[in-house]
Amino acid sequence: MAWFLGLGIAGVVLLALSFVLDGVLEGLLDGVSVVDGLLDGLLSLPVIAGFLSMFGFSGAIVLGSTGLGPVGATVVGVPAGVLTGWFAYRLSQALMRDSSGAAPRGDDLIGASGSVVTAIPADGYGEVLVHLAGQPMKLSAKSPVAVARGAEVWVEQALSQSAVSVRPVER
Repeated sequence: MAWFLGLGIAGVVLLALSFVLDGVLEGLLDGVSVVDGLLDGLLSLPVIAGFLSMFGFSGAIVLGSTGLGPVGATVVGVPAGVLTGWFAYRLSQALMRDSSGAAPRGDDLIGASGSVVTAIPADGYGEVLVHLAGQPMKLSAKSPVAVARGAEVWVEQALSQSAVSVRPVER
């Protein structure tokens, strides 16, 4: 029973390590062209951890509660581990396909207000801090007129992913 409990505990420890070492096993096989794309996600740490822990713990339960012995515990533990590993694989694939957190684009900044962090010379670049959806974004900013540090500005146009054209707010 100690072997099965040890495998179960090793699986739980491996699962904890998978949060720190995310993607390590996938990276080990990147140079091998034979398995390239064949095992996408199947050799991930969460899948292996799920298999090991369920195999170990279910084997220990079978050994402790029945008289089947190590062979019977293995016969029960392997399918339970495979099922848990498959479930971990499917769950990770579903999470990877989730695209609800789209990054803001330059056009999303148009009309946003912000403040100048680094003074903007006339027809030159400075920096502004703009809040978009509650998140601060520090961007390079260009203005046709000089804008002093601390002044409030409006974004008129996205020049690139990290630069905008602004105009000062008139009061």
